[in-house]
Amino acid sequence: MWALRRAINPAKRIHAYSRGISHYANTFLNSSFNCSHVGDCDCRRDCSSSCRCLRCSQKRSGKSLMGIRNLSSVVGEKTGNGEEDSIDGFSELEDEKIVSTEAFEHSASDLEVSEVLSDEESLQVHEDALEISDAEIEKDVEKSSLKKTAVSPLVRVIMDAPRTSIKGALDQWISKGNSIEQADVFPTILFLRRRRFYLKALQFYEWLEVNKLIEFGESDYASRLDLTAKVHGLPRAEKFIEKVPEAFKTELLYRTLLANCVASLKVNKAEEVFNKMRDLDFTVSAFACNQLLLLYKRLDRKKIADVLLMMEKENVKPSVFTYKLLIDTKGSGKDIEGMEKIVETMKNDGLEVDLTIQAMVAKHYLLSGQKEKATEILNAMEGENIEGNRAACQPLLSLYASLGRDDDVERIWKVCETSPRFEECLAAIEAFGKLGCVDKAEAVFEKMHGKFEKLSSKYYNALLKVYAEQNLLVKGKELAKRMADSGCGIGPLTWDALVRLYVRAGEVEKADSMLQKAVQQKNVKPLYSSYMAIMEVYAKRGDVHNAEKMFLRLRQSGYSGRMKQYQVLLQAYAKANMPAYGFRERMKADKIFPNKVVAAQLVTVDAFRKTGISDFLD
Repeated sequence: MWALRRAINPAKRIHAYSRGISHYANTFLNSSFNCSHVGDCDCRRDCSSSCRCLRCSQKRSGKSLMGIRNLSSVVGEKTGNGEEDSIDGFSELEDEKIVSTEAFEHSASDLEVSEVLSDEESLQVHEDALEISDAEIEKDVEKSSLKKTAVSPLVRVIMDAPRTSIKGALDQWISKGNSIEQADVFPTILFLRRRRFYLKALQFYEWLEVNKLIEFGESDYASRLDLTAKVHGLPRAEKFIEKVPEAFKTELLYRTLLANCVASLKVNKAEEVFNKMRDLDFTVSAFACNQLLLLYKRLDRKKIADVLLMMEKENVKPSVFTYKLLIDTKGSGKDIEGMEKIVETMKNDGLEVDLTIQAMVAKHYLLSGQKEKATEILNAMEGENIEGNRAACQPLLSLYASLGRDDDVERIWKVCETSPRFEECLAAIEAFGKLGCVDKAEAVFEKMHGKFEKLSSKYYNALLKVYAEQNLLVKGKELAKRMADSGCGIGPLTWDALVRLYVRAGEVEKADSMLQKAVQQKNVKPLYSSYMAIMEVYAKRGDVHNAEKMFLRLRQSGYSGRMKQYQVLLQAYAKANMPAYGFRERMKADKIFPNKVVAAQLVTVDAFRKTGISDFLD
């Protein structure tokens, strides 16, 4: 841990009062321990209330950081001020630079943060959090049990049953003399979970409980809690915990709840669960710490230091996932040197820098404009024989496309083309789309369609995104109809792609109407990016009425507390040359505090702003 701290950002000078604190967090996140003012704080004169140095914080709170046991969010702590946020080197990109892409539809409305959480990051938080949660629940199941589910008659009965209820099908199956043993349950649940049939898996557990066919164990309760959170949300999951027998209220149960809090982007709730685990004297694990790091990486990077300090104090060894989070945090913060040092420390700790991490590092090199370093990583990933290194093909397709290297994308795809895998095909569609090779993206899609009996909606969505980027509205509409005819579910990601199709074609009113119909008729919660794509066009037109309408719909869908939507709405007022009465008060009511960009916008739309000629004109 100490070596990692020094590798991240070697401290040239450490104040005497912080000698008892590890360099790990101190060097990773300087603003947690040093004054937020430019230069050093000598702490002998009165500092302002905004001073963030450790000594001043202790004076105000009367507590030492090493004595703090619990984590907590402080309402209003983050102001969104660009100068303050940029000090630690891990703040989000400025709002105008954040690009909205695919999103997970959870809201961040209750978070005390002012940065915009990009949709892509929101989706990744959900996937990462639940991926390691699922792995934790499944870790005790033998592979032989998993193979059994592939041909299990019980699984077939559940899969063939109506989605609304599997009770009748199971009752009928049992009435024919079939039985369910304890050993049949968990493999069946895993089969359903891994195919995302969460509702059926939960119904199966409920049916087992009503019929008292098995004795529930630790993993059963944890798995059922996870399914309850996925299907019905966190409040129902918490109520379920109250019904769990005390003997099974174990660390695994609370870890599962923590992962779902992180997946739902609920900062306060995640911290509450973590503190509850500590109050119950559960050992602080790398899993729990990684969950907090995953959450803070997206929402409040200044708190990363607190987690790292705690990990060192509790002797929690960083896992590979911990390093992935720290590497990605440094890279997305444009601290390439810091990212490289973490990678080097990871190697020194004897951990393998796998393909995922290599691809991550290469991506950040590309985003920072360091193409030569990115190319070196790609060469290392590919090795001397790409045919014998099939696992590298998927990330290489995307990275070579980002470099604009058509020939290399073609070459890698030829390795996969004879026996393509799902994820390789998806990567190829996206790669050819980046390069503007629509016909080749279509060829990959058709190859998939001919090889696999039924395609997931995400493969249709991938080609829809290509059509949207290339402004091919007619083809996009035809593909959407084909998707519906095939029986694929039309969800938020599909609506998002269709919105972009219409917006890029200049038919923003059609996109607006279509999205509103989806909400009313399909009971769909659109993605944040879908609303914003429409709202941004209205803002550029100076159409305040429709921009306000989209702003209201964002709030009604639970998307509030994000700076970007206020910024875009202000653009509408500025374009229309209209005063924005009470706008500061609106932001204050939502606990949103202007950054530099929004503060400048507020001045231009201030109804009471005076200029040098105002008195003469009045």
